[in-house]
Amino acid sequence: MEYIAVFIAAIFPGGLVAFDNDVLQSLPSFNALRIYSAGIWHNAVLCALCVFALFLLPVMFSPFYKHGESLTVVDVPSMSPLFGYLSPGDVIVSLDGIQVHKPSEWLELAAILDKENSEKSNASLYLGGSRRFHHGKGYCVPISLIEEGLKGNMVENQFVCPGDLTAFRTMPCSNAALREVSVCLDAKDIVKLSKCGDGWVTTSDTDSKSDCVCPQGESCLQAMQSPGVSWTEITYKKNSSQNCSRLGLDFNTSNCLGTFVFVGDLIAMSHSVHLTAYQPRWLFNFFGKSFPDILERSLTCTFHVSLALVLLNSLPVYYLDGESILESSLQSFTWLSPRKKKKALQVCLVGGSLLSFLAFFRIFLVGLPLSHRW
Repeated sequence: MEYIAVFIAAIFPGGLVAFDNDVLQSLPSFNALRIYSAGIWHNAVLCALCVFALFLLPVMFSPFYKHGESLTVVDVPSMSPLFGYLSPGDVIVSLDGIQVHKPSEWLELAAILDKENSEKSNASLYLGGSRRFHHGKGYCVPISLIEEGLKGNMVENQFVCPGDLTAFRTMPCSNAALREVSVCLDAKDIVKLSKCGDGWVTTSDTDSKSDCVCPQGESCLQAMQSPGVSWTEITYKKNSSQNCSRLGLDFNTSNCLGTFVFVGDLIAMSHSVHLTAYQPRWLFNFFGKSFPDILERSLTCTFHVSLALVLLNSLPVYYLDGESILESSLQSFTWLSPRKKKKALQVCLVGGSLLSFLAFFRIFLVGLPLSHRW
């Protein structure tokens, strides 16, 4: 061994060991291969340790945190459409009535709802040409409330409501008992009512929301929205007070539970808020609300970086460990002459370097925004 070097690439530490080339050439090919593969082996072991730590993380934090029961809000950036509606520490219970337990479920459900909205929007009816009503998602509204609601105005073929009121219209169901009406109502009150219609994503095939049937004295109404805009309910629990924190998941009868409607781009909304599956068991947790999430992200990042180094150094590319590993591996093929071994090494290195360059160039090009491509 000639020397040891330690370096930092961006924010990631690294190191290398320089050996005497003459000594390495005198070693058996298998022993030399073990030396060349040492860096890759250590990175692979680090990947395995990260996976093991991520698997045990919920168990290690179980005395202080609940995991996989609900989503806890870690941060809501000011640019997020949910800014002002959710706060750090709040617990998201459900999205459109479907409970979510992990950030991955939140993103997957948002994608499903967005796809449902696109499919239903393409098949929905037009209202005044440029406006459509959101197909399928309705609420059983008392007829008395409909009669007390304000009547909107038609402006440029669009039904417009005053103030913060939302335009609702009876759903076009064959079993609708009342004539079609359009009325302006407060969405905050409407979302608390029973649901109807076939636009709600449910976990059961037999669900009472699958038609437009409402109890006597009520009518199934749905909100009118522009094409491509989703109408999605978000149910959450305010966890900022000690009383709400002690209620746990049994808070349906408390005033800690809230529901609001998000109208807009559902995919962008789902990625705009920082969530974690860890929920503190106490309001004043010693570790803080975001500590498990920080540790989980650190382990995940370390795993990805180590895995990338394993794959990168294994490539048959000039000046990487893959070059030395390939050369040592070819030495075990005793039936090849030294000339053929050298030629095979050169062909593999040239081909591997060219393919790796093209692959990285494509990844870099695909990752660029459209405005920066040429």
